[in-house]
Amino acid sequence: MEIPFEPVVFGIKLNIHLILEYAAFFIGFRYYIYLKKHAQDPITNNNRLSIIIGAVFGAFVGSRIVGFLENPVFSSGPEYFLVLLNAKTIMGGLLGGLLGVELAKKVIHEKKSSGDLFTFPIILGILIGRVGCFLAGINEFTYGIETTSFLGMDLGDGLKRLPIALFEVVFLIILWVFLRYLKKQKTLKNGLLFQYFMISYFSFRFMIEFLKPNIFLILGLSSIQYLCILCWIYYHKTIRKLFYAN
Repeated sequence: MEIPFEPVVFGIKLNIHLILEYAAFFIGFRYYIYLKKHAQDPITNNNRLSIIIGAVFGAFVGSRIVGFLENPVFSSGPEYFLVLLNAKTIMGGLLGGLLGVELAKKVIHEKKSSGDLFTFPIILGILIGRVGCFLAGINEFTYGIETTSFLGMDLGDGLKRLPIALFEVVFLIILWVFLRYLKKQKTLKNGLLFQYFMISYFSFRFMIEFLKPNIFLILGLSSIQYLCILCWIYYHKTIRKLFYAN
């Protein structure tokens, strides 16, 4: 199989990355519905709907803003507008969705933590999406720097590169198993499961950014890494408890 993987079906070249991206949203949401039916949700259905709406709008705005900041090139014309709409990143979507949820909860006066129910559907969605990113090769900026190690792969430009998307798939599977273990073995305070996911995933992404051929850096860090620092600041109380737990 060659990468980028672009199969032709009935004379039409399929965009596997786009197909898996839509599949990630659909399957992730269906998994959320399944979990909600089999869980005791402390939040009412009306408030949960408001929270989902806040998450969707926050994720849309956040993903576009951070996607632009990854490659802040200014231009004009309708083509540039389309580029802006298509510029997106899951990191901005996660943090933007989090802020959208917090804003929605303030509006509806909901004080209970709402993230735990979203945790595994989000991981599943990201995992499916990252498979699509890997199959897209150099068509998506999820590839790594050149390498001479055995981990290097030709992702479409004839160079041996680190397959960052595959690294993330492996990490997400390990994180899934670990969080499942915590959920089964310990009585976690409501909301902690989602916080552990965010802290773990953003920490992983902070480190993996050093293996990407980033061009737009500020003081040696990419926009994604600054976003990770914002996440750590947001969850500083939880991180402090993790480090100083007896």
